[in-house]
Amino acid sequence: MPTTLNTSRSATAVLGEDLSAAFYAAMQRFVNYRTYRRTVNELSQLSAHDLADLGLHRSEIRRVAHETVYGHRSY
Repeated sequence: MPTTLNTSRSATAVLGEDLSAAFYAAMQRFVNYRTYRRTVNELSQLSAHDLADLGLHRSEIRRVAHETVYGHRSY
């Protein structure tokens, strides 16, 4: 005798999962933005000589911070 599984879920469970995923995504964006800002601030405090030692120019700080946090270029 074949058995069937009832895979339907309540609308409340689905909505709860959607809200949970949205909340997680929002928190991840917030954490990424804070990391980006912290990286920009720390690199901005370095002297031109220290930046040169890292192979950077002051004009590259935002690009490098963005690539570090988000993993791709921002163009």
